[in-house]
Order: sequence, then structure tokens, then C-alpha cells
Amino acid sequence: MNRFVLDCSMTMAWCFEDESSPRTISALAALEASEAVVPSLWPLEVANVLAICQRRQRIGAGDISRFLTMLNGLPITVDDQTPKRAFGDVLALARTRQVSAYDAAYLELAMREGCPLASLDARLNATAADLGIRLLAG
Repeated sequence: MNRFVLDCSMTMAWCFEDESSPRTISALAALEASEAVVPSLWPLEVANVLAICQRRQRIGAGDISRFLTMLNGLPITVDDQTPKRAFGDVLALARTRQVSAYDAAYLELAMREGCPLASLDARLNATAADLGIRLLAG
């Protein structure tokens, strides 16, 4: 099965209609024949965005529940190696590429798995391209 690394920015675009684009729709459709892998920080990032958006009244509890049900039904695997690599490969990438440790976790995972990255973050995508990481076509 094909795999790709899914980041929080792409994931959250599936939650909000005004963030939908051909690229986000394509990434979601890719999960029909592929599997996404995410670093262990991904669930916390998603939960944080949902909590902030509810506080700002951008989304209600019912919509959050429906979105999480949808996410739980998708073939998304949480990588358990991220914490073990945080003080080594992840930190090294963050320092050498001048990105956050959070972004470095996605980069490290894509490099280790040898699979493309699905992100809407322009800076993360540029850094990935510089590292030779493919981006999920969309």
C-alpha cells in the first residue's frame, strides 16, 4: 500500500469548507488507495486547532464530533518512533533547517519512511523539497 505523511494543515483543511481546494480534495481522495502516517504530535495538533476554533466560535461541538468520526475512519497510522527521535534526528533537522521541531518531525518521518508529504504549509513544503522529499501531487 502506498503511504504519505499527512500534516495538520492538510488535515484541518478537510474540516473547514472555506479551506477546501483541489489539492486538499486530492489528498483526502488519496486515502482511498493509500495510507497516511503521522508523527505522534499530530493528534495533539489537530485537537489544539479544534479547541481554538471552537473557542473562537468557528466550529461547534457537533461539527467537531463529526469531523473526528471521519478522521477515525480514515487509514491514518500514528508513528510511535517520533518521541524516540525527538532529541536526535528531529532536533538536528530543526537546527540545520531552521524550522520548528514540530515541522522537523514531519520531515524526519517522510525521510525515514521514504514517502511524500501532504502539507499546505509553504515553508514546510519548500524545506521538504530542499531535502529531496516528494510532495503529494494534487
